[in-house]
Amino acid sequence: MADKTVPDHDGERLAAELGASVSLLMRRLRAASPQGELTPTQRAVVARLDAEGPSTIAALARAELVRPQSMRVTVGALEERGILARSPHPTDGRQVVFSLTGEGRRVLADVRRAKNDWLAVAIAERLTGAERRTLAEATALIRRLTDA
Repeated sequence: MADKTVPDHDGERLAAELGASVSLLMRRLRAASPQGELTPTQRAVVARLDAEGPSTIAALARAELVRPQSMRVTVGALEERGILARSPHPTDGRQVVFSLTGEGRRVLADVRRAKNDWLAVAIAERLTGAERRTLAEATALIRRLTDA
């Protein structure tokens, strides 16, 4: 009896094709973002602060799997543009926390809107009704794959 956790040749091919397709989709979505708004690393930081709230540089660096020195550069650039603001840490006077400003929320909304607009137009123009239903089903399956 074959071990169900070991993919067969078809499963391996499907995994490779899905990974390549998702990578291409992500590149297209990044290209649809307003030019010059945010780098991929900056987008990740802004999205994380939007979803999880204020954070320290150390916590952001751990979450994004980068060195604190690299995160300081990223956060510094965002702060300089008025996208992030610093405030004292509530319990540790040696640290500061960073949070999104109103400008940061506006930039993030613009980036997300541009991506969603591109994708919605691509779906409407390139897929039939039946293909859109298939895509909806595939989206649910991809969500299941990524749920922990």
